[in-house]
Amino acid sequence: MEGMRQIDAMLPLAEVRDLADEVRRLFDDLDRARTLDRRLLPGVFSPTLDAQETAEAVDIVVDLPGVALDDIRILIKGSVVIIAGGKMPPNPGERAEASFHLVERDFGRFARAVRLTGAFHTARATATLANGELRVRVPKVEERRGRDIAVTVRRGPDA
Repeated sequence: MEGMRQIDAMLPLAEVRDLADEVRRLFDDLDRARTLDRRLLPGVFSPTLDAQETAEAVDIVVDLPGVALDDIRILIKGSVVIIAGGKMPPNPGERAEASFHLVERDFGRFARAVRLTGAFHTARATATLANGELRVRVPKVEERRGRDIAVTVRRGPDA
């Protein structure tokens, strides 16, 4: 897609460090909002996401079943959308006493980033969480190149 790409190792090192600092700040913010016994686990996982571009916007959909609204942070820094958060295991005390036969669900911190290329109204971005899906929409700026624009001429002060 022309308007976006997933962040990868092709970024300049300074930008990677800057984004990593932002993700750490988002995780710190999440931890400050929790009591000590409910802080996010040190483990990490990578939720699946789709990013699609339409004529009006870029839509990012992230699968986050079991993640609470208060455990998600979204930051748009420059041309990068950062989605960070955490998923707590249900009843951690109960899990400690259990003997598991199969463990496939992920818990812990997550951070995903998508780079936008083009002109976007980032201040008008929206995000909704419903049915285990986080939907982030970043509207595009209307293309103005190639359009005729009439400019009104006004009389100056000395005329």
